[in-house]
Amino acid sequence: MIHNLSQQNSIIGNFISELRDEKIQKDPMRFRMNLSRLATMMGYEVSKKLHYVAQTVTTPLGQAEVNIVEEMPVLATILRAGLAMHDGLLHVFDRSESAFISAYRKHASEEEFSIRVEYQAAPNLTNKTVIISDPMLATGASMVSVYKSLLTNGNPLKIYILAAVASKDAIDYIRLHLPQNTEFFVGAIDEELTAHSYIVPGLGDAGDLAFGEKL
Repeated sequence: MIHNLSQQNSIIGNFISELRDEKIQKDPMRFRMNLSRLATMMGYEVSKKLHYVAQTVTTPLGQAEVNIVEEMPVLATILRAGLAMHDGLLHVFDRSESAFISAYRKHASEEEFSIRVEYQAAPNLTNKTVIISDPMLATGASMVSVYKSLLTNGNPLKIYILAAVASKDAIDYIRLHLPQNTEFFVGAIDEELTAHSYIVPGLGDAGDLAFGEKL
């Protein structure tokens, strides 16, 4: 299931607009904040899909029945671009375990590259709900590589993928390689992918915009 949050009017449109705007992008703190706020909104939407159990809470004046999340999801973040989104998700799922994994393009030429995964720190994922966040889904290759690597820590019960902007090609590719019950929450889906595998209009390199250019 794909939840394209740009298809309905909400404040998320403001966040996506500022993330794309090349003038506003010059303020890295604002860029990180918008990714964080977007992820917080997405986390709220994901929370509606989780399992809940009834709990009795004692107040100063009596008792109240409330429904609470039965088990918090694991928050898996792709370094380094996903860190700002991870921060936003922690505002929603403040008791969640976290997983961190690196993934980057190793270029053989301008148009040919492979995905390298070189670092992973994750809890046991067996039968867990896992939220994987990455601002940009261009080809989908990084997300698939990350998912396969995470399987070394156990088979999740459910996967949610969160992204600010995704290409249609990436969505199609990921759906072919991840479990059928995987759900996507994306701020926008762009149709065009260049020969160098960059999303158009996209928003640029999210990692560089959030944390500075890399060598």
